[in-house]
Amino acid sequence: MQYKSVLFGLFATLSLLSLGGCSTTTEATVTQKRQAVQTMNDKVLTELFTLKPSVRSQINSAPGYAVFDNANVNLILASFGGGYGVVTDNQTGQQTYMKMAEVGLGLGAGIKDFRVVFVFHNEAVMSRFVEKGWAFGAQADAAAKAGDKGVAKGGEVTVDNITIYQLTESGLALQATVKGTKYWKDDELN
Repeated sequence: MQYKSVLFGLFATLSLLSLGGCSTTTEATVTQKRQAVQTMNDKVLTELFTLKPSVRSQINSAPGYAVFDNANVNLILASFGGGYGVVTDNQTGQQTYMKMAEVGLGLGAGIKDFRVVFVFHNEAVMSRFVEKGWAFGAQADAAAKAGDKGVAKGGEVTVDNITIYQLTESGLALQATVKGTKYWKDDELN
């Protein structure tokens, strides 16, 4: 029994450290926080274009796109996560900084640090995402990756005129969850 308590405590600590590592620093200035988001945005797009070069032309011809950095923790029957990102309007060049949080129910265990790219195929969908920001979905995936080692399943899906790409940065997770995800404008950075 004590062995299970120690394992749970270690897992909970690792989970909190993982979530804390993917948010922008609270002591940083607004300019530094925006720069951190821009650096993440550029890194994720470079990685995605390397893995799937055709996405570059898809993004360039779309009304806009979004890039998010996200961490997810799944503890047996519940999952939760959080992150940040930016939506870029290709027509105006305007960028909207956003936050996200998710909760879900399902079977699984693990920690997963991943990036998500949304390609908006029409202006109304992008506007609705920025203004209303709510998404609901199901997820079933497996990831076992740390840095450049390991494998990760994720992929690509198109829903409601949005193509979504997921890249796993690091993590160890096996999960099947139904979750709600909320995206909203970051009042501090906009």
